[in-house]
Amino acid sequence: MSNTSRQVGFVSLGCPKATVDSEHILTRLRAEGYGISASYQDADLVVVNTCGFIDSAVAESLDAIGEALQENGKVIVTGCLGAKGDIVQKTHPKVLAVTGPHATDEVMAAVHAHLPKLHDPYTDLVPPQGIRLTPRHYAYVKISEGCNHRCTFCIIPSLRGDLVSRPVGEVMLEAEKLVASGVKELLVISQDTSAYGVDVKYRTGFWGGKPLKTRMTELADAMGSLGAWVRLHYVYPYPHVDEVIPLMAEGKILPYLDIPFQHANQRILKLMKRPASSENVLGRIKQWRETCPDITLRSTFIVGFPGETEEEFEELLDFIEEAKLDRVGAFAYSPVDGASANALPDHIPPEVQQERLARLMLLQEEISEEKLRTKIGKTITVLVDEVDEEGAIARSSADAPEIDGQVYIDNGTELKVGDKVDVLVTDSDTHDLWAELVK
Repeated sequence: MSNTSRQVGFVSLGCPKATVDSEHILTRLRAEGYGISASYQDADLVVVNTCGFIDSAVAESLDAIGEALQENGKVIVTGCLGAKGDIVQKTHPKVLAVTGPHATDEVMAAVHAHLPKLHDPYTDLVPPQGIRLTPRHYAYVKISEGCNHRCTFCIIPSLRGDLVSRPVGEVMLEAEKLVASGVKELLVISQDTSAYGVDVKYRTGFWGGKPLKTRMTELADAMGSLGAWVRLHYVYPYPHVDEVIPLMAEGKILPYLDIPFQHANQRILKLMKRPASSENVLGRIKQWRETCPDITLRSTFIVGFPGETEEEFEELLDFIEEAKLDRVGAFAYSPVDGASANALPDHIPPEVQQERLARLMLLQEEISEEKLRTKIGKTITVLVDEVDEEGAIARSSADAPEIDGQVYIDNGTELKVGDKVDVLVTDSDTHDLWAELVK
């Protein structure tokens, strides 16, 4: 076994397509500094690329896996046999991971999980968890790039292209590394989190040797098993969003949903080309709260969109009054170079936009103040962000960093950043809470 690099043994079976897959995996292994071992004995683990086309190929692949397990013990299986149900796990339950064909990313994720590359502080330019701009105790996990929607006020698809979901195994490996490095909260982000996996038809990937669907519900469930807080951002209200609410009720992920509704009037939503705009939003909000009474709902709205009448704006105010969302961000519409809404008629004068924005925010402040007041006397769990001689500043499950409220703990001078503690809420205002450490 080499002292200078981790060694990977490789067995490649099957057709030329499988050979190309093997070449891709071997190229990645070498590029990342792994050595390729010519023997089972000198390898730290073995990758077997299988064939599953005909019965004799299946038998040959299963024999090869068995031999690798006997001679080495640590085996990752990839290739066509991995795509044929759970035949590999049933025959050889001790394999570390199983993936299908064309799965270089998933294979590398499994190699990283079971044989992390030796981190050399003298030659490696980044720490094992990568370079991050957030504090050590929370991190953003981007699960996809781009967006399939064509909202008329937005130019993101022209900048970043259509939706491209990251392999679910790669996302989970990143999440695992972050939690192992001390991260206490994972904030899931993308342009459209609920569309995760649409582009790959919710393909089944692999994490830790087990199949995992490339889909928001399954990803949230898996992330929730890592022991950190998991917070979902930018979730369009598709019907399947209802599936994550029970995960929140069970405590798997934080009872927090960031859904950019943008407006309440159907005509304006149509002009905005918003997806899922015809859903019965108020009915669903009621249902979510019945399933998970502790849920915090955050949303954003645009006021003064081209053509918005006073009546349509008042419909938005009525919606906010009835929905009683916990957190609201609002913006006056402004043209963005390249956005198709620029060509719409009847742009609203800036002074009318600002007046509408002020009315909306005043209403929301009353709702926020009223909702926070109900928390006085309750014990809540918080995550500490800052500590100084005056006390600690923390956040509850209802507070995303930098956009929501804070919890001030006067007797928290002994706490450390990243601590999770229980506090008793003693006071509140429009956005924030005051609390005492429960000792």
